[in-house]
Amino acid sequence: MNSMYGSFDQHDRDDAQNTDGGRVPEEPGGQMPQGDRPAGYGSPAGYGAYGAVPPPPPPPPNWLSHSAAPGGGHHMAPPRRGRRRALIVASGVTAAALVAGGTAWATAGSPAVALSTSAIASRTAPGLVDVMTTLGYQRANAAGTGMVLTSTGEVLTNNHVVAGATSIKVRDIGNGRTYSARVVGYSERNDVAVLKLIGASGLSTVSIGNSSTVAAGQHMVALGNAEGRGGYPAVVTGTVTSTGTAISAVDSGDGTVEHLAGMIQTNAAIQPGDSGGPLVNSSGQVVGMDTAASNSNSAGYGTTAAQTTQAFSIPINRAIAIANQIETGKSSATVHIGATAFLGVAVYPASSASAGAGIGQASNGVTIAGVVPGTAAARAGLSAGDTIIALGGHQLTSNSDLQTVIAEYHPGDKVRIEWSSQFGQTQTAIVTLTSGPTG
Repeated sequence: MNSMYGSFDQHDRDDAQNTDGGRVPEEPGGQMPQGDRPAGYGSPAGYGAYGAVPPPPPPPPNWLSHSAAPGGGHHMAPPRRGRRRALIVASGVTAAALVAGGTAWATAGSPAVALSTSAIASRTAPGLVDVMTTLGYQRANAAGTGMVLTSTGEVLTNNHVVAGATSIKVRDIGNGRTYSARVVGYSERNDVAVLKLIGASGLSTVSIGNSSTVAAGQHMVALGNAEGRGGYPAVVTGTVTSTGTAISAVDSGDGTVEHLAGMIQTNAAIQPGDSGGPLVNSSGQVVGMDTAASNSNSAGYGTTAAQTTQAFSIPINRAIAIANQIETGKSSATVHIGATAFLGVAVYPASSASAGAGIGQASNGVTIAGVVPGTAAARAGLSAGDTIIALGGHQLTSNSDLQTVIAEYHPGDKVRIEWSSQFGQTQTAIVTLTSGPTG
């Protein structure tokens, strides 16, 4: 998901309040100077596994926004301005089992006395980071939040915060420094990613709790890079309304739907940019990672009544279990280790794939909308209008097939590709995959 993190139907509200507490004012001097803010906060328009295409000027179209146009042609949407990472809940929630996993990182003991919101914020904030990504092929930027797990710079965040990124910068709240980051690994299905800050040491870390103890009615505090403002994190409070919740969340950038189960649901008014940030219990321990949200008008559509927030967090036990797997380098059907392989093509949406097909082409396969110069696809001679029939011995019948196959590879891997030209000629080549956008 690439655009994702606490998300709403209304993305640009500066203030969100709830009956359990409001957003805590930023600490003096905590606001990032205007000139030091990220240029924008974008949601990716597509997954980098089969990439976006930087179009030739003029005018500069956006390959990733490719869609069918009347008459069998196509048009390109203009470049998107940056946005905060946000996931929008797409459907009603249902009960599901709460998923828990073991943790390798230390779990702190619970203090006997509950902490105040300000005390929780002051303890947690130094272990957080602002995640700022460049979505190079989409010509946009995005922002989210991360939690520091180790003093040497392992950071936990949502996969959708970094999906589509061609470069990642991370600003540590504890020391104020900005680091380049690489992706250690990620799980798209579980919306979890681990980053490594280059050259980091001596960082403050968050205190990890036990999400299996979370129950409805408990007071929670959420912190994050709300609206991508940067600097000292915004803070909101709320209560747990349910556990073990299943949701469908939509990436506001590309419409990709994520199905997430076992979520912690609260009424904390998280905002876009809070994705990847902590949900903290009254003992000051992280029990969840904020991931998605939705707003509804509590008094009905069209009124001026207060908004009611439904926020959803991944239980920290599950997130840490996945992070442990990533740290040990164990790839699986749901966990990818290292950089993302890149073929270098943009494809038509499934609903409009036939618009780009040429005469005599195979009825199945994946139709190419454009090719990124200098990539494996370009060097093999593929071009817009061609249809990829097979990759690595896997027959392709849909865009998702192509994404799934690419995810099995890493940059530098050689793979056999078979395609049909727009004139119906079948061709094959062995290509070397390059490094592409995350996810």
